[in-house]
Amino acid sequence: MEFASLARERFSVRDYKDTPIEPEKLQKILEAGRVAPTAKNNQPQRIYVLQSPEALEKIRALTRCAFNAPVVLLIAYDENEQWSSPLEEGHFSGLQDTGIVAVHMIFQAWELGIGSCWVNYFPNSQVEKAFGLPENEKSALLLPLGYAAEASSPTPRHSQRKPLEETFRFL
Repeated sequence: MEFASLARERFSVRDYKDTPIEPEKLQKILEAGRVAPTAKNNQPQRIYVLQSPEALEKIRALTRCAFNAPVVLLIAYDENEQWSSPLEEGHFSGLQDTGIVAVHMIFQAWELGIGSCWVNYFPNSQVEKAFGLPENEKSALLLPLGYAAEASSPTPRHSQRKPLEETFRFL
């Protein structure tokens, strides 16, 4: 699929079939995240693949936004491995790095016919504790993955885009 079509057609899936994701497809999705660029190639991302019944039950108890997906990726970053700008104190790359990684996996999943939804609606510290993340790892987002249910469709806001002139500045 051409990238422009992929980018236009992909939408956030919030209703999934019970169909498991084939291991080879899940591996392709994870590989897309592994090869994503990160600041100075530090690769601070940590991806927790929640797929066991126990892990899924735990994440579903902590947020309604797991959407009963058969796999939920808990995407975190290691604060000790994220890049720190020498030019601006307090400027770190962890969140940006995990964002790039997540987008790579989102588009790879869609190309394989697998839906996803970027989720920030969860209690980060409770999730980190529940899944035993080390103190230096911070959760950035959840990424439910699975085959979209038949009735799944984009929200009405999906195709609403501001004109280029409102969001871009040519200097």
